Amino acid sequence: MTHIPPPAEELRILDAELWQLDARRAQLLARRALLVGRLQQPFPPAPPAPRRPETTAPRVQNVLLVLGGVLLTVAAIAFTLVSWGHLGIAGRSLVLGAVTAAALGAPVPLLKRGLRSTAEAVSALGLALTVLDAYALHEVALRATDGTGYAAVAAAVLAGVWGAYGRGLGSLRMPFPAALAAAQLPLLLWAVAAGAGPYAITAALLLTAGFDTVVALRTPLRSVRIAAAVGAYGMGGWGVLAAGLLSWEATGPGAAARAAALLTLAAAIALGVAWRAPKPGLATGTAVTGGLCLVAALGGIPRATLPQVWVTPGYLAFGVALLAAVRDPLPEPVRRGFARASGSVQVLAVVWALPLVVVALLGPFAWTGRVWSGVPSDLRAAVTVWAPWPAGTATAPLVLAVVAAVLAWVARTIPAWQVRATTGAVVTAWATVLVLPSTLELSYPVGMFLQGLTAVVTLAVAAFARRAPASVTALLLSLLTAAGLALLALASQGATLAVLAALTVLFGLAAVRRRPAGVCASASLAGATGLACAVGAAAGWPTAHTALLVLAVPAVAALLAARFPRIAVPAEATAVVAGLVAIGLALTDGPALALVLAVCGVIAAGTAVRAERRQAGYVAATLFVLATWVRLGSWAVGAPEAYTLPVTVPALVVGFVRQRRDPLASSWTAYGPGLSMTLLPSLLTAWGDADWPRPLLLGAAALALTLLGARHRLQAPLVLGGGVLVSVALHELAPYLVQLAGALPRWLPPALAGLLLLALGATYEQRIRDARRVREVLGRMR
Repeated sequence: MTHIPPPAEELRILDAELWQLDARRAQLLARRALLVGRLQQPFPPAPPAPRRPETTAPRVQNVLLVLGGVLLTVAAIAFTLVSWGHLGIAGRSLVLGAVTAAALGAPVPLLKRGLRSTAEAVSALGLALTVLDAYALHEVALRATDGTGYAAVAAAVLAGVWGAYGRGLGSLRMPFPAALAAAQLPLLLWAVAAGAGPYAITAALLLTAGFDTVVALRTPLRSVRIAAAVGAYGMGGWGVLAAGLLSWEATGPGAAARAAALLTLAAAIALGVAWRAPKPGLATGTAVTGGLCLVAALGGIPRATLPQVWVTPGYLAFGVALLAAVRDPLPEPVRRGFARASGSVQVLAVVWALPLVVVALLGPFAWTGRVWSGVPSDLRAAVTVWAPWPAGTATAPLVLAVVAAVLAWVARTIPAWQVRATTGAVVTAWATVLVLPSTLELSYPVGMFLQGLTAVVTLAVAAFARRAPASVTALLLSLLTAAGLALLALASQGATLAVLAALTVLFGLAAVRRRPAGVCASASLAGATGLACAVGAAAGWPTAHTALLVLAVPAVAALLAARFPRIAVPAEATAVVAGLVAIGLALTDGPALALVLAVCGVIAAGTAVRAERRQAGYVAATLFVLATWVRLGSWAVGAPEAYTLPVTVPALVVGFVRQRRDPLASSWTAYGPGLSMTLLPSLLTAWGDADWPRPLLLGAAALALTLLGARHRLQAPLVLGGGVLVSVALHELAPYLVQLAGALPRWLPPALAGLLLLALGATYEQRIRDARRVREVLGRMR
């Protein structure tokens, strides 16, 4: 058995152990302070690191060589341009030839000694001097020749000489890029010197780009390959832009054919790069460029001969034809590039047709300001009330239909693109049907029928589509079509009633399907709301009476939400909107507004019966109170109690029930809001009332409330009732206090105040004790 010492002995043991702990803690704190002091002492400075050079020796060498070569070149140019005239012809030739030969020959011994960088710098100086030699030769012996032609010949000769010089030395890198740079000029300068037109100059640019492309693909030297690629992109880019501009500005078949030949040449160069390029990304990009050049070339010929409306369909036809080239014999990057080029052409064609779609979609909004003003002559007139019809877009439906067919083919043949292509096909097919009636200027009834049929078809696709993206897209398109149809129907009373009824039934039937149930139910209820407004307007009813008809929609929505939980949220949201519409219609008629608010309260109260919608009870109570207030206001009732008591009584009942269920609930929470709702407005009114019935009744009610609070020990009724009772008493005694103050001498109030202070000071302790007792009594109340 465990031995338990007596209390005195156990206390002694505990004291000893606590003393040991205190001693150990003091020792540890002292050691900690010592270590902190050592850490705060500055450490001896570390020896400075050796200074590192800011650059390397090879970099210094290269900079010096480059600067030296540049300075020598500048000096040679200055000598040639400034000091040339001071020497005779023999001296000039001797000096310049000797300097050039020395500069070109110096790299040979430098390379033998291993001074490669110096040899590169000196060779660059020699190449620059050859340019000066060519200039000097023209100025001395060939001044009569054409400068541009001479420059073309000189550039060709220099390119050949520099290439041979680089091949002769072998290990120098500078001559080959320099020769390639000089080779960019001969064809272009020859074309300019010969007075050639823009087609020849563009051909010179493209041929130069083709030469650069061949060099870039076949040379093993990286420096030459980079220089050739830069030349190919630069000259080829300018050439393609010039050829495209010529094709766009061509006014006849001959000019269009010449521009097409240039674009075909550019396409051949790009496709050659795509076929031979080692990197897939480069191959795909050049294949896209080649495909676009082919489309521009082939589409430019019919553009110059056909009417303007067929320009975009012509380009689109050749863009779609690119897909026929996407076959297995072609490399994968080329096929991918052709597909992207075709897609780019189709996107541009859709963008061209987009303004027509915008007009057809947004134009019907104009009828909101011209309700039942008369049926337009055709559907184009119906959608162009505000915006003008875009010119030259007669073939837009054809363009959209072709793109939709291509996307459908892609969705069927390429599994990876099935979802995106299917969505795009649905959208473009819908846009085709949307703009077709307006483009053909069909009659108003026929156009309305086609748009209604479009809404039905898109809604069917949304209901039965297997994939969610296509279903969501089709559902959105059906809603847009239905909205446009409803707006167009505003032109005629009969059309409005028929279309709104048809849309209500259509979306109501679609709500049976599980996938679009919520959105379709909301759309059906929205259509029913509009139908109710239209029926009331057609019958000639006042707007307040139409509001009562609109309330049928929230009632039906509440029933549907209770019966079908999956559509509860959208149905209830639409019901709220319909209720607000009804309230807005009844704003000008007080009794009707009160009735509308009361009916809305009944609907909200019915919704609050459901366990998951208990919060709707607060909305119902608010609506009932508002209905009561509106009714009282329409009766010109001015007594505040008539407005506050309908709120106070239910609030007190709710507070009573809550306190019965929760005995710990405070009386301020249970009864405070309800009592304040009536007592405070009544008190404010009583203070401004000169008659006696209101203060008497209010005082009696406050006295009864005070006694009730004291009887049941409830703080809120006691404090509120007592405060109101004292305020009413002061209100009643105020006239007499004013008369008494006028009759008393002026020295009496200060004297009474002094006596009061003396009395309070004499009985201060007793007063404090009494206040504490009152606080304790109130604290024991709930």
